[in-house]
Amino acid sequence: MKKAKSDYLIQSVSRALDILEAFTATEGELGVTELSRRLKLHKNNVFRLLATLETRGYVEQDKESGNYRLGMKTFEVANIFTHHLGLVRQARPVLDQLAQLTGEAAYLGVLDGPSVVCVDMVDTTQPVRVVSHLGQRLPAHATALGKAQLAFRSREDREEMWKRVAPVSVTGRTLAEPSRLAEELAHVSEREWALEDEELEPGVRGLAAPIRDYARRVVGAIGVRGPAFRLSLERLETELAPRVRAAARDVSKRLGFAAVAANID
Repeated sequence: MKKAKSDYLIQSVSRALDILEAFTATEGELGVTELSRRLKLHKNNVFRLLATLETRGYVEQDKESGNYRLGMKTFEVANIFTHHLGLVRQARPVLDQLAQLTGEAAYLGVLDGPSVVCVDMVDTTQPVRVVSHLGQRLPAHATALGKAQLAFRSREDREEMWKRVAPVSVTGRTLAEPSRLAEELAHVSEREWALEDEELEPGVRGLAAPIRDYARRVVGAIGVRGPAFRLSLERLETELAPRVRAAARDVSKRLGFAAVAANID
């Protein structure tokens, strides 16, 4: 019987990656004691792993606090990944145009299990703007970017996903009950765009449409987000939905998807 890849796991490498993944957008610096507690490792082991990562440039130590943060090598590797991600390259000019046409922040997101990751964005020039989520992992069911992709996963895939990680209510408006969420996703698949109505953050709305590749697979989503006082439901549906769908079609064509043959108008 063929062994599972998990059978070849190298524990020290796995623990080093655990350290890198412990840093978040809100916790940019962590000390040895805190990392030891979170990862349930002895301080000596954490220190040795950090020393190795520091030598290779993946973390760096603040001389005053003694805490560690991600190093430039991590940024370099992330940039290489982004450079080679064809979706980002093809979507960038469309993001620029969408932000200019709408006056709102334009986002590109990729689904990763029950989460959506914002892989690129163009910010608005408006003086009032929402917090950027670039590079962050967000609950897909609470975002337009996520729902625009979840809607095209099979019901079986979604049910299996939610058995592992059940949808939770982020705000009072989040659809977290699986049956109601399934109904919403059915509507998304019919109209080819998803609405985010203060489901991730109070006072913030958004809209997104799916991006397809040459094999007609949904590989991402493009959309806009902004403060609810600027993005009324009427404006989202009448003005922005057509523009976002057009942007999604543009990126899809750049990826080789034949929109006309797929009957997407």
